[in-house]
Amino acid sequence: MHIVLLEPLDVSEAQLNVYADRLRARGHTFAAFEKTQNLQQLQEEVKDADVILTANMPLPWEAIRHADKLKYIDVAFTGTDHIPVRQASEKGIQVSNCSGYATDSVAELCIGLMIDLLRSIPQTSRSCRQAGTKNGWLARLLKGKTVGFAGAGHIASSTARLAKAFGARTIGYRRHPQPDDAFDIQAVDLEDLLTQSDIVSLHTPLTEATRHMISRRELQMMKPDALLINTARGPVVDTEALVEALEQGTIAGAALDVFDTEPPLDPDMPLLSAPNLLVTPHIGYYTRESMDQRAQILFDNLDKWLSGTWQNQVRP
Repeated sequence: MHIVLLEPLDVSEAQLNVYADRLRARGHTFAAFEKTQNLQQLQEEVKDADVILTANMPLPWEAIRHADKLKYIDVAFTGTDHIPVRQASEKGIQVSNCSGYATDSVAELCIGLMIDLLRSIPQTSRSCRQAGTKNGWLARLLKGKTVGFAGAGHIASSTARLAKAFGARTIGYRRHPQPDDAFDIQAVDLEDLLTQSDIVSLHTPLTEATRHMISRRELQMMKPDALLINTARGPVVDTEALVEALEQGTIAGAALDVFDTEPPLDPDMPLLSAPNLLVTPHIGYYTRESMDQRAQILFDNLDKWLSGTWQNQVRP
């Protein structure tokens, strides 16, 4: 098999070489490339590939539609909305993801963003650097707050357990509830979650059903002193509606790690001028530990697939 890696995995060269050498020892060829969005270059890189390894780089169908040998796409990411899964499936190409590699990493960031907003850490840090004081920045505790999780999968569950350790009450919403003691209440509908929660944390995949799941109507349901956290997918939130809600004081604040497009963002976009908004450039998954685990899952997926077992399956 000819196996190509389309972008760096943020692991050491020595670690990548261990994985590559194992493949070569089994008679496969392996090539690694730098990240690119040049369609012609992508087509050239994958034209003879039996297997593609990639992460969160968008992979358009046009890049792979003529890769006639391609049988398997192994995605070093949880979400696969940047992969043409439907077209690949129609052509008989199997797709796997690396679900679970960043559960702890994203959960810790969610808690950090909650506390940053509740304690006004960015504002008070700036005040302190400018010879200011804490005056005007009276904070709130996470303890005693109700944290609602829209999407109650593994990351939400891990985040909820951390929130409960701080003394928060947790409620969860998902279309198909499963028993999970991380949530004090489960199976409430989305409207109830929005009206009850002091903090709303989003953990849904991006689908046509979840696109703009949080828009003007939903934001108006939230408490005026509520906070919104999005570490899921950017388009789950209607950006224009969020800017309006922050400017009008419909909600007290928001923290975003994901956006309609991947960073870098246009510095002039209206979102970045919205008040009480904390932004980070998609760092939720990006820890040393998660990158190591991601590579391990990715190559384990590949090893299993080469041996005839398709694990971490992604279907249209």
